[in-house]
Amino acid sequence: MSDLDTAGTATPGAGPTRWLVTGAGGMLGHDLLAVLGRHPGARVTAATRADLDLTDAAAVKSAVAGHDLVVNAAAWTDVDAAETREAEATEVNGTGVTNLAAACAATGARLLHVSTDYVFAGDGREPYPEDHPTAPVNAYGRGKLVGEQAVARLLPDTGYVVRTAWLYGAHGRNFVATMLRLAAERETLEVVDDQHGQPTWSYALAGHLVALGDAARAGRAPAGVYHGTASGRTTWYGLARAAYALRGLDPDRIRPTTSEHFRRPAPRPAYSVLGHARWALAGLSPMPDWHDQLTQALSGDWPT
Repeated sequence: MSDLDTAGTATPGAGPTRWLVTGAGGMLGHDLLAVLGRHPGARVTAATRADLDLTDAAAVKSAVAGHDLVVNAAAWTDVDAAETREAEATEVNGTGVTNLAAACAATGARLLHVSTDYVFAGDGREPYPEDHPTAPVNAYGRGKLVGEQAVARLLPDTGYVVRTAWLYGAHGRNFVATMLRLAAERETLEVVDDQHGQPTWSYALAGHLVALGDAARAGRAPAGVYHGTASGRTTWYGLARAAYALRGLDPDRIRPTTSEHFRRPAPRPAYSVLGHARWALAGLSPMPDWHDQLTQALSGDWPT
């Protein structure tokens, strides 16, 4: 694990805030470190998967000790593989989170745990509010729900679950990067147009997680579930067309198709649009519109 200090103090007269970021080597983890690296008063410990095995309760307890805020960006993310390896996926996404929550409960640290829209059935027609009943349709969602329940049970006053969806960024495999890479390999692409969601830039989510952590430590943010997704909505087809257009490519090279033509081992929710009402309780605004986020994300260098 590595440490990073930034100058200044978050609160006048107070010492630095000690952050632990798990999953620091992943797409969101990279962006969390970038945001915290410029955050006044943040003293950051970065823990990659190689540094910390979340399924090792003793190691987790040792890692959490001495920190004020823990952001869990570590997860089993292979949705399709989870269908045949559900126990392994749940060991990371469920038991591992339980270990983190227990360690935070023992030390008094606040936990910000990143979860998923996949805890919902995906059969809605209106944005899911934070308190909507959960009903995951695949193994990945079931495992993530175990983690959510552990945070609620063990940290009723200091645990924060932030559900996100359709995440993309500059430091990992994701849909936007794949579409841009394939533009150089194929003249046309078929993309599903019957799954609805909120494409979310990992860097924007990192900023909101840090702001929520600050509000939590200051006593301004009630514990519980928040939805960390972009505002607005689109489909995978709409996202691909937008990415092409922003990169000066012909969006008509993207052709619409249905989920029936792209069968996957794990079923995907058809509707993953989340509501954002609880951010107001923390004195924070919801994340910007998905197209505004994508425009900003693609305005700089983007690996393909």
